[in-house]
Amino acid sequence: MKIKLRKSVIFLLSVTVLAPIVLYTNTLGAYLASSSSRNEFIEDVSTFTFAGEVRPLNVLPQESAAALKEPLGVVYSENLGDSSSEGSNASSGENAHINRQLAEEDAISSISNLGSGGNTIRQVTDQEHEVALEKKEENTRETELIEKVNEAEQNKAKREIGSRRSKGKSERPPERTAVVKDNPRETGSEKQNERVIFPDARIRYLKDQLIQAKLYLSLSVTRTNPQFVRDLRLRMKEVLKVLGDATKDSELPKNALERLRAMDQTLSKGKQLEEDCASSVKKLRAMLHSAEEQLRVHKKQNLFLTHLTAKTVPKGLHCLPLRLSTEYFMLNTSQRRFPNEEKLEDPKLYHYALFSDNVLATAVVVNSSVTHTKDPSKHVFHIVTDRLNFAAMKMWFLANPPGRATIQVQNIEDFTWLNSSYSPVLRQLGSPTMIDYYFKNRHAESDSNIKFRNPKYLSMMNHLRFYLPEIFPKLDKVLFLDDDIVVQRDLTGIWSLNLRDKVIGVVETCGQSFHRFDRYLNFSNPLISKTFSPRACGWAFGMNIFDLKEWRKQNITEVYHKWQNLNHDRLLWKLGTLPPGLITFWNRTFALEKSWHVLGLGYNPNVVQKDIERAAVIHYNGNLKPWLEIGIPKFRNYWAKYVDYDQVYLRECNITP
Repeated sequence: MKIKLRKSVIFLLSVTVLAPIVLYTNTLGAYLASSSSRNEFIEDVSTFTFAGEVRPLNVLPQESAAALKEPLGVVYSENLGDSSSEGSNASSGENAHINRQLAEEDAISSISNLGSGGNTIRQVTDQEHEVALEKKEENTRETELIEKVNEAEQNKAKREIGSRRSKGKSERPPERTAVVKDNPRETGSEKQNERVIFPDARIRYLKDQLIQAKLYLSLSVTRTNPQFVRDLRLRMKEVLKVLGDATKDSELPKNALERLRAMDQTLSKGKQLEEDCASSVKKLRAMLHSAEEQLRVHKKQNLFLTHLTAKTVPKGLHCLPLRLSTEYFMLNTSQRRFPNEEKLEDPKLYHYALFSDNVLATAVVVNSSVTHTKDPSKHVFHIVTDRLNFAAMKMWFLANPPGRATIQVQNIEDFTWLNSSYSPVLRQLGSPTMIDYYFKNRHAESDSNIKFRNPKYLSMMNHLRFYLPEIFPKLDKVLFLDDDIVVQRDLTGIWSLNLRDKVIGVVETCGQSFHRFDRYLNFSNPLISKTFSPRACGWAFGMNIFDLKEWRKQNITEVYHKWQNLNHDRLLWKLGTLPPGLITFWNRTFALEKSWHVLGLGYNPNVVQKDIERAAVIHYNGNLKPWLEIGIPKFRNYWAKYVDYDQVYLRECNITP
């Protein structure tokens, strides 16, 4: 009886467990070809007819065709559908997974009670697991092979993309071919298995080889090896023939890979020939040194020519004073006098001081100032020039009076008090050492800074700003203006500023590193280093308000003379007026708001446009003056709009915009 019962259990086990597994293994691949056959197969394996009755299989869970994903024991590793369709019903898939786990636990518990029958099932399951592992290893080897084949093309493509992005080029993204491992158990990691493969990767590699080959042919070290040169030229011809008109790798001939490898071998020989680079390095260093030397020479020449152009008077500006002087000396004595002479010493009026030998530049300063004043009758312009331009300067303003404003033109030669016994700078300018410095080439060439040899430093006109109380003994305040400025708004308000016992109102320029005291003064000299700070803020002449009462009170002229005597050998500073101005007015300056005076239009093309438009005065300091051809074009119109080019003297001298 027990034997019969055992046989019945074994038979039942064979029918209910082993038979479906065998059937599933043999027919799964065929039934999965279409969705309809897949559904029919699932219905078939879900039920089994035994002894005329339809009974459910306990090993496989009862699931609908839509919810069923795949059986737990995977034999085939083909992708059974799109990942999007597999993930469209996440909740039902999760429930199905739980049902499968419960069914497995029931099946395992029932099988474990069957004794030796369970060993057979475990053997079948182990075999299936080994098959799956073998398939996975095969897929891994296939992926590694693909990676090795395409590694060079991919790296080259990435470098090219990076270089294109760095150049700012916008191109269409390259075509991509995704190489994905067929593993339905790891559909979530498909993106990690993607590889970028360019359709013209091999063509690009061949072209790069040609570039390298041309480079090797240009090297002197390769020319000494005729065999290598012949081989390289031969390989280049072969590569060019292979490339032809191909635009994709698929258009290349079958021997393209062979030619590529042959070229690589030849290029590797060239790398071995490059080991001895000492001579090439020496040659490159010599070329670099020569280029740097030529650059230095050209910079020096450019600087010299710029200063030469700045010092040279254009033909029109040379003609203008001659033409005006001729007209002036044709006038009688009564016609040479300006009106309103009684206003010249009235301290209640607004007085300007201009020291210049440039007629046209002075005219622009006066015209732009008068244009923006609310009451020109209260403004007095004191112009001091040299003997050569005195007649021309007077004639210009006699022919072109500035409205109701008052004009005075003086000749520096009439200042009898200004002589070498009183002024140290005048004495120094006439000294033999100064003449030797300017007129002996061997000494001039030894000076590293050519700007200090500008003839304007030889003119006493440049130093008159240090003698304002002597020039205007009855005035209390004077606004000093350079001849290379343009006034853009009414300056009347600057006279009402409280300078707080300071002598001069200035716009500081310490926002720029090169406008510090150490830029202009020799701090290696103890006289300078013990008295001043090298990082003290510099400032600029050009538009400065002077309190002549404080000047006289603090005896500023004597301070100036003291430092000029100490600098007789030019060891404290070079020539110019700004260094002695920084020293003379040390701790005696009142800082004005920066919009009063904007500098840099004569050397810096990057002056901010908004700063220019807000400025009361713009200053063309530097060599690029607006009346010269080398002037900065975009700044020239601020100056030119105050010149009447239809004026008869300008037309006769051919002075045009």
